[in-house]
Amino acid sequence: MNKKKLQSEQTKKKIAEKARTLFVQKGYKATSIEDIVKATGCSAGNIYYHFKSKEGLILYLIEEWNREWEETWLAKEPLYPTTAEKLYGMAEHLAIDQLNHPLTKAVDEFFNNAEKASDVEERINAMVQGYLNFNRQLLQRGVDNGEFQITNVAALAIILDSLMFGLSQHSRHMDRDKALAAYRLAMDVFLHGVAKPSR
Repeated sequence: MNKKKLQSEQTKKKIAEKARTLFVQKGYKATSIEDIVKATGCSAGNIYYHFKSKEGLILYLIEEWNREWEETWLAKEPLYPTTAEKLYGMAEHLAIDQLNHPLTKAVDEFFNNAEKASDVEERINAMVQGYLNFNRQLLQRGVDNGEFQITNVAALAIILDSLMFGLSQHSRHMDRDKALAAYRLAMDVFLHGVAKPSR
């Protein structure tokens, strides 16, 4: 990497780190580009050059969070021998991450903000596709190794994502034990259903 590119990357990282701190402290809506200018000492033009908008900046931070989450999960995943155990492990990993991550509140604010530019919507859709691909691959492994019935894996991946997303919203106000219990119950229901078997 040449010197100019390295400096550009360092500036981008500095902006992202300072913005992250502001989003954690003040929230997404209350943080302005002017706040980020003051915190970084960079011009607004420089911030727009690297991220295009405040939305682009938080999306960058969400993508970083996703990468960290996936790296941590991939290191843990071999501890779970079956796909069903991996699903329980993943649910627990999600619950703990959501409860402990400092950006959770700011990211919720961002997603609940109705107006988003089309390029922002595209990036969000790409992220969601990434979550669905992750779920599909995990569920397909369960089918391939004979743990799960051969079924519509793509539809199940959507249901699993919806279940985890819904739980992430409801568990915000739970303590750690209640949140973990809710995620475990969700996996019980996902894997085994609630109906009694007919005799």
